[in-house]
Amino acid sequence: MSDYADFLANKAQLDGDHGFDPVWIPDFLFPFQAAIVEWATRKGRGALFADCGLGKTPMQLVWAENVVRHTNGRVLVLTPLAVAGQTVREADKFGIEAARSVAGELPGERIVVANYERLHLFDSADFTGMVCDESSILKNFDGRRKAEVTEFMRRLPYRLLATATAAPNDYTELGTSSEA
Repeated sequence: MSDYADFLANKAQLDGDHGFDPVWIPDFLFPFQAAIVEWATRKGRGALFADCGLGKTPMQLVWAENVVRHTNGRVLVLTPLAVAGQTVREADKFGIEAARSVAGELPGERIVVANYERLHLFDSADFTGMVCDESSILKNFDGRRKAEVTEFMRRLPYRLLATATAAPNDYTELGTSSEA
């Protein structure tokens, strides 16, 4: 039995917080959103499993802005293709500077929005944080996209997943989310 306990101990990644105290919590967030952003910022690595309409996009943008302000680095926000433009428009609506990148270029804005299919055009060394919007894309245990995203994220100190899919409801999906 101790061999199995040792095996589990070696797999555990619960080594505390990796984040920092938030430097900016804007008034436009509802109190529950502010609490979630504060938690995710202090953790440094977390997930927003929130239903449709609860404001995942503003929460992830405020989290990204906190990482930018704290590190003076860049944050890559990966989204499905259909959502990338909407994310940039929402950032503008809330006074957060973000720009879309379709060819791997790094705009002047520190929050860079791209779709998942463009990840291979970026270098993780250019970023200090990453958001995976609609992170349910990672649930395919053996998927190429999941492997690519997970490998990229592992190199970054600050990571956030966001999805409206109910909190992972099977062990494989929970495991693939936790690997990112």
